[in-house]
Amino acid sequence: MRIAEILTPELRQPAHDPQSPSHHQHNHLLSQIESKIKQIEIHPPTTPLPDSLPSDLRQLSTHLTQLAPFSTTNNSLKLHLWKLSYRLWNVCVDLFNAAAIRSLSSNCAPQNVAKLRHVAADMLSLAVDVVEIPSPVIKSASCYYKTGLVWHELKIFDLASTCFERATNLISKLDIRKISDAGERKLLLDLNLTRSRTAWEISDKNLAITLLNRSKTLLFGSSVHFKALANQFLAFAKTKGLSIARTREETVEIKELKSKTLRFISAVHLQNGEFESVIKCVKVLRENSGESGDHHASLPVLAMKAWLGLGRYSEAEKELKGMVVNKGIPEGIWVSAVETYFQAAGNAGVETAKGVFLGLLGRCHLSARAAVRLVHRVVGDGGGIAGSRIRAKVAAELVSDERVVSLFAGEAVVKERTAMHAVLWNCGSDNFRLKEYQTSAEMFEKSMLYIPHDIENRVLRAKGYRILCLCYLGLTQLDRAQEYVNEAEKLDPNIVCAFLKFKICLQKNDHGGAINQIQTMITCLDFTPDFLSLSAHEAVASRALPVAAPALSNFLNLYTSGKPMPIGEVVVLRTLVTILSQDLGKEAEVLKFLKKAHNRASEIGADCFFGKGEIGRREQNWFAVTAWNFGTKCGKEKNYELCAEFLRLVSGFCSVMILTSLSVGTQLTDDKVTTIEADIFFMYVLNAYDMHGRVNNLESQHLVKSFAGTKACSPQYLLQIGLHASEGPRFNAEVATFALSECLPDFLSSPSPDYQDVALIVRRLITIASIHKGDTDDDAVLSMYKQAYRIMVGLKEGEYPTEEGTWLAMTAWNRADLPVRMGEIDVAKK
Repeated sequence: MRIAEILTPELRQPAHDPQSPSHHQHNHLLSQIESKIKQIEIHPPTTPLPDSLPSDLRQLSTHLTQLAPFSTTNNSLKLHLWKLSYRLWNVCVDLFNAAAIRSLSSNCAPQNVAKLRHVAADMLSLAVDVVEIPSPVIKSASCYYKTGLVWHELKIFDLASTCFERATNLISKLDIRKISDAGERKLLLDLNLTRSRTAWEISDKNLAITLLNRSKTLLFGSSVHFKALANQFLAFAKTKGLSIARTREETVEIKELKSKTLRFISAVHLQNGEFESVIKCVKVLRENSGESGDHHASLPVLAMKAWLGLGRYSEAEKELKGMVVNKGIPEGIWVSAVETYFQAAGNAGVETAKGVFLGLLGRCHLSARAAVRLVHRVVGDGGGIAGSRIRAKVAAELVSDERVVSLFAGEAVVKERTAMHAVLWNCGSDNFRLKEYQTSAEMFEKSMLYIPHDIENRVLRAKGYRILCLCYLGLTQLDRAQEYVNEAEKLDPNIVCAFLKFKICLQKNDHGGAINQIQTMITCLDFTPDFLSLSAHEAVASRALPVAAPALSNFLNLYTSGKPMPIGEVVVLRTLVTILSQDLGKEAEVLKFLKKAHNRASEIGADCFFGKGEIGRREQNWFAVTAWNFGTKCGKEKNYELCAEFLRLVSGFCSVMILTSLSVGTQLTDDKVTTIEADIFFMYVLNAYDMHGRVNNLESQHLVKSFAGTKACSPQYLLQIGLHASEGPRFNAEVATFALSECLPDFLSSPSPDYQDVALIVRRLITIASIHKGDTDDDAVLSMYKQAYRIMVGLKEGEYPTEEGTWLAMTAWNRADLPVRMGEIDVAKK
């Protein structure tokens, strides 16, 4: 491998006398060395290297060594020598590569190159204390190490040993505890190992073993280092141990040790992801460990994991199935192997796992805990609906096998039996949430196999039957659902069973049976109003309105008890009236429940019944409008008696809140009574205006003008009337313009005007004039813009809403755009 040439800094002037004899000797030798290196650099790579060049360089190097050590102040000489040695090393790399390409049969050329490498390493060691070169000792030792490897390959072990020893001497000066670089640490270990191999080759066995033992201090906790040292120990053991073994027992013992070592090496390979090496080790163990081979329990596990790592699932499956015949594999090991196989093979491995488990079950006794662990792995993480379905199917076949069920019999495995039931139940629940009802039902049915038939577990079995009823309801297999809910009711009769029967009746369109189940639910000991609400929702969802009405009617009967209810009474009544409104001929029943709503509002107060604020107003309006619509409908059908009843309710709904507020207001002080009476008067006017507007009666304008002249009237009341008249489907421009124009001066005359309301009034008046009058009265619109301008003049920044001022400017500009285009300049200027 070519070593990158180190950039040499500029040579500094030496600190010693340049005229000294030693200085001239150094320069003369370096010049001669550089000359020889140049000859080697220009030497044609196609011709062998002359023997004289390595000899000459070795002689010059020897002379230079005699002048060592060099002065510590003479760093420029060391840098020069460092550069020359690297030049020589690099040309050796080039020559070696050229020789490898030519594949010369003679080993003379490689020996000459090795000699040059040796000279380069010696030259580098002379300048090992050079300044400004990072890790010079390590680099010098590395050159000796690589040169020693070359001599070792050439079988010249004495020179190899010399190089390794010199490298060791250099490194011995370092504190290995301070070496943190992984490459440098690996060099320390490799140097010891290669030196040990060289000692072994020259039959110095004691030194070889001593060096290996010394290598234990150079492992640095690295698995790579451990593996390298183990391999070297194994190599020595094979050659030494088998050669000295005299008896058959000793030979077997050594072979067992060899097999054990190979298994550990395989584990290290597996940990490092070197799967091909694992397969090779397992193959060697199985083929070369005696006549029958090595059948250790760990081998199929190692091989299976290696095949999985290589993505070869068929071979991994063979290894997994082979574990069945190996009785030496502990239960925990093969369960772990199955889990590993699942993790890699996914859904494709579930059938294999089932076969392995049943095969092991037939061969030897397995624990219930192992079965739970395997089933949990099978059903977990299905990889989508399709994957979940496949895994659940295999799990169902596995847990329903009589041999598996028998593992969970008895009191000793209560925890395992509970765990298996939980695994199957959770799998069924997951599939139920995915609406995979068939798979869910199968898993819930298998979970019943793990519930004992005793009194203590009666409630749990009933729970299983009820969830199975829901599954078959989802599959619309109503007869099976009926069977399961009947079994559940025998074990644990409760309201849930009655509700499930109610659902079955709904799906069978048996409205009479559903209504009977509602009555049954009410008589249950664990009855709660939520079930009536849920029943009504189910009936509405099934379009069984004749069933929803009785459910809500029974729900209403519970409100008189005064107990807290899940939803408001007004919501139940509104829903009930809505349901009855969808059927023809139900006017009498609608009237009945509208009267009930009016009576309840009168009894407990409008705020308590309808609700407070805007929500209460909307609820009241809904009931009033519904009564009005039914009254109108009955009037058109000439059913005047019902029409009169409905219209009376309209009046009652409009007045109930006023009457309730008045009854409360009379209990307050005189000042507050006056305020409440003004509020009630305003509400009366607003409601009366609204009712007149519904029948398109001109009386509404007179009503507002009359109200504006009373003492109870305030700018806020007029603002609300103006906004109400300018919004909604019954837009009334005259009333809106009157009310807003009347309240604007009052707002402006206030000591601290609310310019947010002023801006709202100005914008609304401009909008009404633009929409209602169009282009026929531009002067009215212009006057509003002028009035807005006068209002804003003199105000501080931010008093008048900025966005409203922007709106006025933009709309005025836009109004001028069309006259400009039409050539009406005077109009545009306005």
